[in-house]
Amino acid sequence: MSSIATTPPTRETYTPALIAIHWLTVLLIAAVFATIELREYFPKGSETRDQLKALHFMLGLTVWLFVLVRLVLRSREHTPQIVPPPSAWQMAAAHVMHALLYAVMIAMPVLGWLVLSGEGKPVPFFGLTLPPLIAENKDLAHQIEDVHVFIGDAFYYLIGLHALAALAHHYLTKDNTLTRMLPYIR
Repeated sequence: MSSIATTPPTRETYTPALIAIHWLTVLLIAAVFATIELREYFPKGSETRDQLKALHFMLGLTVWLFVLVRLVLRSREHTPQIVPPPSAWQMAAAHVMHALLYAVMIAMPVLGWLVLSGEGKPVPFFGLTLPPLIAENKDLAHQIEDVHVFIGDAFYYLIGLHALAALAHHYLTKDNTLTRMLPYIR
């Protein structure tokens, strides 16, 4: 038997768990946006509108939980290298983009929870009612909601830039940035 130490092989892609959480989060965020946008088609106070808003809150909190799990997993895993390596400015831009995406995915559900708490409304979560984070304060709730809406609108652009960058890396730069996060690409 040989006692020669070998270097473990480096992964070319993220782990299947991180890939799954990434794409499930994408679907959840699409559903979060869809529910809040679709509510506009129903009259205020209607059961359908109220159900869409409740679903918006629950899906948003689910995104928050997925992101927390993803951060734990990501801290334990090696990030696969981009081949060929991008320039320093591209890596810096990618780090800023990812930091912004994570910040939004963490902050938005908490802001939504604060809005409901400040409005004195129950915070639904799939059969549970979560405790309020702040005491009822409708003025503060309105201010937090304005921030929540502003960040939500900006989030559309962040997501678009993120997707465009991944496609540019794949089709223009022809590196493995995108394929590292695609399922079944080995």
